[in-house]
Amino acid sequence: MGGASGGRSRGNLRRNAVWAFVGALLASAGWTTAVLVIPGMVGNSGDSAPRSLGGYHVSDDFCAVGKPDQLLGKYSVNTSSTSPSHHTDRNPALDSMNCSMSLKRIGGTSDSEYASVYLRADLHKAVNPAPELSANKETYRSRGYQISNITGIGEDAYFVYKDDGADKYRDIYAEVDVRDGGMTFYITYSASYTQGKTTPPSMDELRGMLQTDAGNAVRAMRK
Repeated sequence: MGGASGGRSRGNLRRNAVWAFVGALLASAGWTTAVLVIPGMVGNSGDSAPRSLGGYHVSDDFCAVGKPDQLLGKYSVNTSSTSPSHHTDRNPALDSMNCSMSLKRIGGTSDSEYASVYLRADLHKAVNPAPELSANKETYRSRGYQISNITGIGEDAYFVYKDDGADKYRDIYAEVDVRDGGMTFYITYSASYTQGKTTPPSMDELRGMLQTDAGNAVRAMRK
């Protein structure tokens, strides 16, 4: 009995780790994939001249600057040797900041209540990032993700969502992408759960939390 339960727990943890990796990979490389999946989208997009950064600046600790307070009202950070982690790269053409956190539902008791959040901001100083954001959106749409536009954050923003899986084991992926001038930002949430064992946040709840956290992070980058 104990061995079977431990096997399911380890399986859930492995699924969480794999899905978190896939989510970060999709988010960080999605627009590049779009160039391959949807030929010509970026190359024929028009003006590629760089856009103003409008006061956005790079920081050394994006976990502090972009702290997702709304998500952290429902989850605690599962501290370990690798969580939370952050990294900043400075380059004449592109400054990048990222933060990743492993999360555990506050008051939760099962392995299926773990989640991951990943944030990234890029300051594009050599190109116009607008075509990248559009290509990324179309890539998600072609893969069956639900897309809805967001107003009130930057020049362009949208929400991405998918609840996927097989049998009673499900995977949730949610993301908010923002572009404002030469700045692009995204925050992603990924989690695995077992139907009937725990209830994950709804799509509307995730959209509300991620949209608020995205808006707060974008404003913080200008302070």
